[in-house]
Amino acid sequence: MNKVNCGQVRGLFVTGTDTGVGKTVVTAAITAMLRAEGLNAGVWKPIQSGAPLGSGLTDAERLLKSTEINERPEAVAPFTFEAPLTPMLAAKQAGVTLTLNEIIASGLPLTRRYEVLLIEGAGGVAVPLTEDALMVDFISELGIPALIVARSGLGTINHTLLTASFLQNRGVPIVGVVLNEGELTELNDDPSVTTNAQLIEQYSNLKVLGRFPHLYAEATSETLIHTVRNTIQFTPIREAFAVQYMGG
Repeated sequence: MNKVNCGQVRGLFVTGTDTGVGKTVVTAAITAMLRAEGLNAGVWKPIQSGAPLGSGLTDAERLLKSTEINERPEAVAPFTFEAPLTPMLAAKQAGVTLTLNEIIASGLPLTRRYEVLLIEGAGGVAVPLTEDALMVDFISELGIPALIVARSGLGTINHTLLTASFLQNRGVPIVGVVLNEGELTELNDDPSVTTNAQLIEQYSNLKVLGRFPHLYAEATSETLIHTVRNTIQFTPIREAFAVQYMGG
């Protein structure tokens, strides 16, 4: 198979410091905000595992519901596996051998329907994606910037700095960091929450764009837009897309 040309992909890759840090809700919120501002933004979850399509539990289905995008879940998530394993192992258990070229090619139809794509990764940047590639290799191959989603609480400085370093070593531009509060119970009596953003900025030279609050119910597009406007510095995200348009 010939190498796929990634120059057609305009977007932002939303990665995390770990699994379960809130990538899906942040991806949906940014997408909803961009669409509210008049940009035809779409979502792409290249690979997901842990639940079958149709269950309503997959990240792709949650993204579509929250953003109110009229798209088929299987188009947004072309590779879905039921086993709750890292992508490479989940695919292997299902009898599928993934390649970077095939994963990239699976998203190209979306690039023809949307001006930009918000691409949500699986787990963190060092997650095994194929037999010979990590998630960071996929991000690097796409040639688009990344946004790091991290927890707000204790331990996030270490995880965020390591994630940023790994991306920078592969030449991936980083738009910034969003701290996600997740379950509020995790933050009770955690004094690090008040200083983590400052220290991440100090040691990484990255901008922490805000703290995304825990949402008690499944968020609607309207709720997500309101939350972004009140908690996230959105200008660097807008500028990341503007730079890609000028470059393209």
